[in-house]
Amino acid sequence: MQDNAKSFFSKLGIDTRLLGMIGALVVLWIVFDVITGGRFLTPRNLFNLSVQTASVAVMATGMVFVIVTRNIDLSVGSMLGFIGMTVAALQVQVLPDILGLGHWSIWIIAALAAILMGAVLGAFQGWIIGYLTVPAFIVTLGGFLVYRGAMWWVTKGQTQAPLDATFRLMGGGAEGTLGETLSWGFGIVAAVAAVVLILMSRRRKAGHGFTVKPVWAEGILIALAAGLILCFVWVMNSYPIAKGAMKRIARAEGIELTEGMVWYHGVAIPVVILLAVTVIMTIVASRTRFGRYIYATGGNPEAAELSGINTRLLTVKIFALMGALTGIASIIASARLNAVDVGLGTLDELRVIAAAVIGGTALSGGFGTIYGAVIGALIMQSLQSGMASVGVDAPLQSIVVGIVLVFAVWVDIVYRRRTGQ
Repeated sequence: MQDNAKSFFSKLGIDTRLLGMIGALVVLWIVFDVITGGRFLTPRNLFNLSVQTASVAVMATGMVFVIVTRNIDLSVGSMLGFIGMTVAALQVQVLPDILGLGHWSIWIIAALAAILMGAVLGAFQGWIIGYLTVPAFIVTLGGFLVYRGAMWWVTKGQTQAPLDATFRLMGGGAEGTLGETLSWGFGIVAAVAAVVLILMSRRRKAGHGFTVKPVWAEGILIALAAGLILCFVWVMNSYPIAKGAMKRIARAEGIELTEGMVWYHGVAIPVVILLAVTVIMTIVASRTRFGRYIYATGGNPEAAELSGINTRLLTVKIFALMGALTGIASIIASARLNAVDVGLGTLDELRVIAAAVIGGTALSGGFGTIYGAVIGALIMQSLQSGMASVGVDAPLQSIVVGIVLVFAVWVDIVYRRRTGQ
């Protein structure tokens, strides 16, 4: 029976590590759902879970590249807070005086500023690491301290709120979703895209003479991919919007509410952003020269340099990308809260690193997947959300997360020894 199962999964071509992560996530959800009396696996909680995961998962995709090249970035949490505070101050104190309160371009300027600011800060750290040869641990630890202090200095510790109304949509909530109809359209397009990508991959492999999966195995993967996407949309479309939020939205859009009318949230905008980042980062990792250089450098830095790869410039690019993704995450995090205080991003660097490691990224370098990091972030957030829902104290939550992180690294080490990776 066990040999048949192994043969089945080998023909499907699914990574056993991925199956293990998904299995752990499912077990975690079932356990918390039983303990909470069925409150965990509800559309409302899953919607909130998806939104809460988004900012950490976006940064975790960039942390994969950092760790794969045998570096580390301890500054992302503080950088997120610094960028968030700066961009919030821009929206609250600067742009309204220049452009006028509620001007249509405020959210665009703020979003671009966040991404550009993150890219510049990341590139500067990468330059110090790559060209001045200062260890990444020290450089980013210094950044951790500098950005957290600079965050307070920007506004003298004052909370910045409220943020621009359009900017807030990128944080989710009742208004920050695609809505029921658009979510179904998004789900159908995403499902079709997943099917097309699977078929294109099969055609490309066959064209180059590589072994392809059996037709039945490819069919199962297509059904799973499309089914999971549409199932997710269905769950998000099952979460009704509260009456108060419905009245607020109807008043803003000039819609007349009738008795018994019910609206549903649909897919949250932060989740759409996360999915877009995940797809782009996966393509970068697997289909571009930049991605190949990253994994080659992580596998053997000396050989990569001797083969002509400019590893110093590569380091600058990786940290610039990490900074840009941190800027995107700061948009999501600050928009979700509609305010920025000096606590924004606290300990996020540890959550991001933990997500990447739990997702299978090797601390020794050379291996890591984008989808693994996203699932790792979802596992981390599910664990914290589940413990909070059953009333576990915050200090104990930190203890459990720390134990899980060490256990995940140990399991990864054992797996690599047995598989010879």
